[in-house]
Amino acid sequence: MSTPAPNQPAPTHDAPEVIEVEETRVACDGGGGPLGHPRVFLTLSKEGWVDCPYCDRRFQLKEGAQPSDHH
Repeated sequence: MSTPAPNQPAPTHDAPEVIEVEETRVACDGGGGPLGHPRVFLTLSKEGWVDCPYCDRRFQLKEGAQPSDHH
């Protein structure tokens, strides 16, 4: 797991899985199948990450990504 930049607050817990993304809006369904959860759409914080409220997966903006920022 990468460390946050000096001006970014540290996450409050360790995520079970970190998924690097290239957009600021993501969808999570917990991986689907019987262990999944309802699909939720999440927006990354200005710090560049968001945790899913259901499964705690962390979506983190990939270093060097240029998100389109269209919603």
